[in-house]
Amino acid sequence: MASNSLTDLSQSHAVFGKMLGDLMQDAGDPGFLWQLAVLAGCVLLAWPLARHVAGRLEARYAGSSFALRFAAASLERAMFPLFGWLLVLAARFALAPLIPVSMLRLALVPLFGITFLYFAFYVLRRVLSGNGQLHGMLTLVEKVLTTLVWVGMALYVLGMLSEAVQWLDSIQFALGQQRISVADLLMACVWILLTVLAALWFGSWLEERLMRSATIDTSLRVALTRLSKALLLLVSLLFSLSLVGIDLTVLSVFGGALGVGLGLGLQKIASNYVSGFIILLDRSVKLGDQITVDKYTGIVAQIRTRYTVVRNGDGETLVPNEQLVAQSVQNHSFSNTNVRVATRVQADYDADPEMVLALLTEAVRGIPRLLADPAPSAFLVAFADSGVEYEVAGFIADPQNGKLGVQSEMNRAIWKAFRASGISIPYPQRELRVLPTDGTLTATPVSRVAANAAESA
Repeated sequence: MASNSLTDLSQSHAVFGKMLGDLMQDAGDPGFLWQLAVLAGCVLLAWPLARHVAGRLEARYAGSSFALRFAAASLERAMFPLFGWLLVLAARFALAPLIPVSMLRLALVPLFGITFLYFAFYVLRRVLSGNGQLHGMLTLVEKVLTTLVWVGMALYVLGMLSEAVQWLDSIQFALGQQRISVADLLMACVWILLTVLAALWFGSWLEERLMRSATIDTSLRVALTRLSKALLLLVSLLFSLSLVGIDLTVLSVFGGALGVGLGLGLQKIASNYVSGFIILLDRSVKLGDQITVDKYTGIVAQIRTRYTVVRNGDGETLVPNEQLVAQSVQNHSFSNTNVRVATRVQADYDADPEMVLALLTEAVRGIPRLLADPAPSAFLVAFADSGVEYEVAGFIADPQNGKLGVQSEMNRAIWKAFRASGISIPYPQRELRVLPTDGTLTATPVSRVAANAAESA
């Protein structure tokens, strides 16, 4: 009878694994009910603790960015399995000398796995959900990671994890002069993934700290953020490759090939990236500046490492950074945020210039968006063919809203003021000189010539 029991127990160990075998063995023990009671108590105690911490996390991240709030949702969900795992772990070690704890050991596996998943989701969402948008890879990575974790937990509970690792280690293939197993390849992928995620998470944390700094210029903050992320990613890749036993000297061949590629076909892309860092560091063009480059005029909305976004009334234009460095750029707000708005008009030679200058200044005074300080001013520009040319100009503090509306208001006000004062705006006039047969010159207006031609016809 005892032999049959041992045989059945060994079979259960082989089929279901040690954890399930111990659980089946302890099912008839009186201590099994105590395990269930302790497990239920740990779960009930973990619930209010998790709700308290999750509420504090929700309040802390309420006013944060989209990426932080989206990632905090996973962190809040991780609190319940985390507290449950900690309480069950403490109960297991406390009750191990007194009663069997197979049920508690089995419960630790899914609690730890679910906690690990939510913390992994927190890191992934911090990294892949920046700027208010969800990365397309996020859902796929979360599904793959969830499947792998649950398969690993099932193999661990069934006692087949070591056999699965040995089977993967037995599948080997040649890579150059070395033989690498599937287990080594999977472990390398895991290390690379973990180090890259850690680098990206630390880069996001550093970006938040830099962006909240009031003592550093905005462009310098963006430059430091981009540079730190690139360096962290490079260091994490090199560190992960060294962890899995890959000799870093083999990368010299890749570095040489990359240099040749940059020299032959990627010089424009490399130039744009380098120009982007130059713009961010020398602060010749900053966020919010109104610039004119080539045929584009607008407000600098974003400065990327490859291009700069210039926003105007027609939409957004992506200007390569190389143009901002190699070409002449008119920065209307380089030293002053106020932008000059001017319009020109001609008046008849019979009009008094002093009266016209005073009339122009008074006409545009009080136009919405035109600043009172500095006040608008008028100038006599030139003596043109048809009349005297004047210019009146003022300043606006919101160039991002455009200048055409202000110029239209100025022109309308000038038209009304000229009409009210009896000042005419001349139009181009031409005289046609007709040479008579007797050799004397006479000046005949074009209109009279046209009338004579009509009578002749």
